[in-house]
Amino acid sequence: MRNRYGTMRRGGPGLRRADVSGPVTGRSVAIPPSTGPNAADPTAMNAAPSATSAATPLQVVSVNTATAVAWQWNGRRVMSAIGKRPRTGPVAVGPLGLEGDEQADLSVHGGLSKAVYAYPAGHYAFWQTVRAQARVSLWDEPLPPGSLGENLTVAGLDEAALWIGDRLVLPGCVLVVSEPRTPCFKFGAAMGFVQAVKLMAQSGYCGAYLAVAQPGTVQAGDAITLVPGPREVGLRELFRARARP
Repeated sequence: MRNRYGTMRRGGPGLRRADVSGPVTGRSVAIPPSTGPNAADPTAMNAAPSATSAATPLQVVSVNTATAVAWQWNGRRVMSAIGKRPRTGPVAVGPLGLEGDEQADLSVHGGLSKAVYAYPAGHYAFWQTVRAQARVSLWDEPLPPGSLGENLTVAGLDEAALWIGDRLVLPGCVLVVSEPRTPCFKFGAAMGFVQAVKLMAQSGYCGAYLAVAQPGTVQAGDAITLVPGPREVGLRELFRARARP
């Protein structure tokens, strides 16, 4: 198993099944009409790309990593590193991602164009609500940072404000928006109900893969400056195009 720096790992701390998967259910869940500051209409196809939130500064809320571990899914053994955990202090960022982070399936995760995965903190209330609707969590049970499998939990920005080629300039590194995430069955397992994959597609709450333009470090609390790129292809537009049957 190779880590994000391309070197072989020699094992690591075990990850409990509960860390990546709760009781998985196929229960039908409706998208809430309003959940959190960014969820007034999560299914809107043509919502105008908003500027970053004036009330919330662009900032890294949490930096999260995990090593790949084996767990059981529908009677078979699979590897996953979706169970991210917050890190403290500066974390090194290289061309292939964060120090101490791994991907289990390099055919769909990782590489130069998907080195870092960022997810908006503003969508967490949505996932907390739909998990409660699916009866896999309590209504007041918060999701800890990294629960969506992201390396960077980011406040003040969402997919509607991102375009392919935009740069996120941080104090210690520079990242470039490269493509949206396409959820797989492991995301449904991590959320605790299989319909989560469909809900990500319907809501457009996909997060962003980032390439590393300037290696360095990143840590919780880092301010982010958004530098527009060519602005020809929107992140959410590309996600919806790929999600169409």
